[in-house]
Amino acid sequence: MVDVTGKGDVFRVAWARGFIRLTEESLRRIREGRVEKGDVYSVAKVAAILAVKRTPELVPLCHPIPITGVEVDVQALDDGVEVEVTVKSVGKTGVEMEALAGVSAALLAVWDMVKKYEKDERGQYPHTRIERIEVVEKEKRRES
Repeated sequence: MVDVTGKGDVFRVAWARGFIRLTEESLRRIREGRVEKGDVYSVAKVAAILAVKRTPELVPLCHPIPITGVEVDVQALDDGVEVEVTVKSVGKTGVEMEALAGVSAALLAVWDMVKKYEKDERGQYPHTRIERIEVVEKEKRRES
């Protein structure tokens, strides 16, 4: 790991997003609250928060840092679900990995919850895709 002992604590925020392409049936079930496994929005949000908190366990060289805030937005769009995660911290390193981990876990949770409706007659997923996972913006500033 990189030694950050000598670095001062700085306010940091990172905003990441990603998208999962889904079939019309899955999207209809999500919107109508008819997914057998439960509320997709709630489960995706909890998955994102858990992943943010556990990022150092998933990414080997990622420092454990104090997370001071997590915001998760999950929206059903015309052709899939978009997830946005914003992570805040006052610490020695950035929170980009935490935001990306949150988005990734939320998208995987969505896939898991609707996979029953996504499979074709051969049990494959010809339409389902996780796409466009990215850090949209990050910021750091000294508190005054």
